[in-house]
Amino acid sequence: MEEYERNIIPHIEAIYETFTELEKNIADYFIHYDGKEDLVSKKVAKRLYVSEASLSRFAKKCGYTGYREFLFSYQQGRNASPHPHASHHIKKVLNSYQELLNKSYSLMDEEQIIRIVDILSKKKRIYVYGKGSSGLVGMEMKLRFMRIGANIEAITDEHIMKMNSVLLDDECAVIGISISGKTEAVIESLKIAKKCGAKVILMTAHAEKQFLDFCDEVMLFALKENLEQGKAISPQFPILIMVDMLYSQMIQLDEYRRKMLHEYTLEALDER
Repeated sequence: MEEYERNIIPHIEAIYETFTELEKNIADYFIHYDGKEDLVSKKVAKRLYVSEASLSRFAKKCGYTGYREFLFSYQQGRNASPHPHASHHIKKVLNSYQELLNKSYSLMDEEQIIRIVDILSKKKRIYVYGKGSSGLVGMEMKLRFMRIGANIEAITDEHIMKMNSVLLDDECAVIGISISGKTEAVIESLKIAKKCGAKVILMTAHAEKQFLDFCDEVMLFALKENLEQGKAISPQFPILIMVDMLYSQMIQLDEYRRKMLHEYTLEALDER
């Protein structure tokens, strides 16, 4: 699995809630497209009972100059990853993970990763807020980043999130993790953190304009149907991919020192 395809579906899913009802109808068509129908603009417009101008506006909202550029990118990104020797339920799991890996690659913004790591490396204290599966990712993030010298704490209790606000100032960074972007305790705590002068980073699967009012960075991770309920695979997986990217970049900032710190922490654990 060394080759990954840029796929625009995760971008469509990430900005889905910003679409009008008509645009959501178009988005649904491309998200669930089965590959059997012609995607020429006239035929798609007729099929969806929309105008070609609506298709063009949809394409521009997705970040393209027009429908033709959107369609080219969309078709380039479509790829199948069959597993011929696995049973049906195993194929389903493997394909789900492969899909999330490809989507993560599509959403990955290296410049943003560098910006976020720059924030984390300069702040004296880092706090990670999350509940449920997101909280477990926060705990994993704490354990990993502690090993390379970060002063980091993970908080999963909403009451402690509120109390923690008294410790926040401009020397802190606060990371909130919420798959839906609607976890009230996390979102409200991030708003408070911003008012306290902390740098605020939200990791989510949904992009909304309102996040920009209180977040310095919004880092998107991949989304899959029923991911939040964990029905098919662990909802932590796509978040951990992004955490690993941040971790890898942070090590590169001062590779020798951070690797030595990592070794020291492992030695300390062995001595117990």
